[in-house]
Amino acid sequence: MPSGSSQQIRGPKSELADRMKGAVIGPERSSWNRLDKTTTDQVKELVSKCLEARDMAYCPYSRFPVGAALLTTDGAIITGCNVENASYGLTVCAERTAIQRAVAEGHRKFTAIAVTCDIEDRFVGPCGACRQVLMEFGPDWTVYLTKPDGSYKETSLNELLPLAFSPIHLTKN
Repeated sequence: MPSGSSQQIRGPKSELADRMKGAVIGPERSSWNRLDKTTTDQVKELVSKCLEARDMAYCPYSRFPVGAALLTTDGAIITGCNVENASYGLTVCAERTAIQRAVAEGHRKFTAIAVTCDIEDRFVGPCGACRQVLMEFGPDWTVYLTKPDGSYKETSLNELLPLAFSPIHLTKN
C-alpha cells in the first residue's frame, strides 16, 4: 500500500471509532461537500447487509454472486445484488441494482457502500461501469470492499475512480 494512502483493512471484529468523513479538496467538489459520521455499528450493518444481498444474487451463468449495500445520508441502508440475463449485456451489477432501487425509493444522497463477492483471498472492487454510476451521486463515498468472512478494506470512490467524469463537467461556465 502506498505511503499516505487512506485505505484501511479491518477484520470482522475490529472496532472503529466514530469518525468524521468527507474532507473536500479543491473547489471543483464544492457542490458535493458533506460532513458525516459513519459509526462502527453502521459499518457492521452495511457489511452484514451486503453479505446478505450477495446471497440473493441471480447469477446462473457466471456463478459469481455479488452483493452491495448503500448507506444514505439519512441512515437508510439499501441493498442490491447482481441479476444476470441470458443476453449477457443486459446483466445488472449489484451496485447499480442498489443505486436504482435507492433512487426508486426517493434517495439521492449517499455516504458509503459495501460490496462483496465470493472471492476469499483478496478484496474486489466495483467494475468500471459501477464506479461511474456511483460517481453520478458524488465523489465523496466511503467504499468497503468486503470478503465473504466479513473482513473489509476501506477505500474511497475517489481512489477507485481518479480524474472521473461527473455531473460537474456538464455545468455551464
